[in-house]
Amino acid sequence: MATILIVEDDALLLDALTGQLKQLDYGVSTASSVAQAMALLQAQAVDGIILDLGLPGADGMELLVWARARITGLPVLILTARDGVDDRVLGLNAGADDYITKPFNMQELQARLQAMLRRARQPAFTQASSAAGVASTTIGPLVLDHASHAAALNGDLLELTQREWELLELLAHRCGEVVTRDDVLAAWRASPPEPGQTAAPLNSNALEVYVHRLRKKLDASPLNIRNIRGLGYMLAKP
Repeated sequence: MATILIVEDDALLLDALTGQLKQLDYGVSTASSVAQAMALLQAQAVDGIILDLGLPGADGMELLVWARARITGLPVLILTARDGVDDRVLGLNAGADDYITKPFNMQELQARLQAMLRRARQPAFTQASSAAGVASTTIGPLVLDHASHAAALNGDLLELTQREWELLELLAHRCGEVVTRDDVLAAWRASPPEPGQTAAPLNSNALEVYVHRLRKKLDASPLNIRNIRGLGYMLAKP
């Protein structure tokens, strides 16, 4: 069972979040200030943080920087009323794994939290299938050979670039589940660049291009890469 630290000074919201996460079988610890959160993190281990920024005494960003310097790989989701683009960029650049603004949808928060924790457990998705000893994956007419990084559709080999293969492998590995944009971008950044593409930007715009290419290559099949609004993509089971 994963344990989440909620750092929030709004007592009503803190109670609501605590109740929701406990219903989902998370362990929950709480703090209402940066000082309390720091003391708790020094005393016990947690698997992730939901962090408000507008806290009494010290800004939540101080806790983010402090935690990043001391606890390697601890996932942090910022939940704040600060909805400016500059605030988002600042939070993500400081090391937050995700950023949600208030008011928010509880189901979206739950999905993003689950995705964040999943990424923390799977830092490099390209090793997932081989590490599990899986030689190939079959989804309807699609067959992926993980050893050779090759995919065939209806028996015909697909021409895939390295990034297209990595994206397809992740979607297939989690077929029927939402794969967030951050999942893909983080894994791409952890893998070697494509030949001749050492300076290629890895961002949401690039991801849209690769998704469009894969969709075209899967056109002749019942497989569908769905766009899950606000979250990411999902390879729907045929």
